[in-house]
Amino acid sequence: MNQVFPITPAASGALWFLGTVGLVLAGVLGILAYTAWSSRHARVEIDTERVRLVGDLWGRSLPLASLDLARAEVLDLRSDRARAPRGRTFGTGLPGYASGWLRLANGEKALAYLTDRSRVAYVPTTEGYALMLSVEDPARLLAALGRAAGR
Repeated sequence: MNQVFPITPAASGALWFLGTVGLVLAGVLGILAYTAWSSRHARVEIDTERVRLVGDLWGRSLPLASLDLARAEVLDLRSDRARAPRGRTFGTGLPGYASGWLRLANGEKALAYLTDRSRVAYVPTTEGYALMLSVEDPARLLAALGRAAGR
């Protein structure tokens, strides 16, 4: 005859711990999925008063008045080494996609959405940083910003 002695069940703390870890992992997975989706759907929206960057966690809205459009230009970061990103202070980095706050080689701070480093709209702001945006036609974006700002 076999005798069976059940182990005393663990306290509920183990279940709470595993549940908490599961929720944290689900949250991280959700953020990663949103970032991957956003890397393919980021955009710049311009209206009469604001420019809005839409995409992952670094999107924001800026008044057109805070843009220094006189110094804005189209860059090719493959040859412009002075303004090439040198480090990410807070942002997202995936192969072929960089977004968030970057430090440039010249020490400048930039809020960037970079996918194609050969076509980048560079727009300094009066807020102490520049915008660096990979768009299909950077010159057209800069012209649109100038028209919206009345310049």
